Amino acid sequence: MKGYWISFEGGEGSGKTTLIEMLRQELERRGHDVIVTREPGGVRIAEQIREIILRLDNTAMDPITEALLFAASRRQHLVEKVLPALERGQVVLMDRYVDSSIAYQGYARELGMTQIRQLNEFAIQGALPDITFWIDLDPEIGLSRIADSGRVVNRLDKETRLFHERVRQGYRQIAETEDRVVQIDGDQPPEAIINQMLERIEVK
Repeated sequence: MKGYWISFEGGEGSGKTTLIEMLRQELERRGHDVIVTREPGGVRIAEQIREIILRLDNTAMDPITEALLFAASRRQHLVEKVLPALERGQVVLMDRYVDSSIAYQGYARELGMTQIRQLNEFAIQGALPDITFWIDLDPEIGLSRIADSGRVVNRLDKETRLFHERVRQGYRQIAETEDRVVQIDGDQPPEAIINQMLERIEVK
């Protein structure tokens, strides 16, 4: 029995973590076997790569190096955790996937969306979520949420406002071309967002 794969995308502070936990609880209440995971990370090797990518003192990291590290982490996570879970028939809730690389490295860092897609195709070999929810939110609101929450700031949080605006533009372009991507207004109560997600999810 094949499982069901849901990925969540959005800029910094868009509320993905909260929404994933709420959706997990609701799907489990409905009797589904759910696992939650994240990118970069999710398994030991990928978490080690995550630490390198997000360290505040790694400001000298070249954009192509960053893109390659994300793809490497993604591959390990996919084959070690995600695909086996789907084979077991589980519902996988994933905080970020390949669309993050296309929006952040491809568009915001100007490496080219096509180039980043091609790089990641080698890593994922066609493995894509059943549905992707893009939580669209004004970057100013998202970054203020991070500041108010007291969350530990990482290297990407400290990018310029223009960078975060470009990330949002990148996601918008992805949503316009990918049928599996559902755009959701992130500036509304979490309960309303969850209801909109449940209307689109087709897990049996």
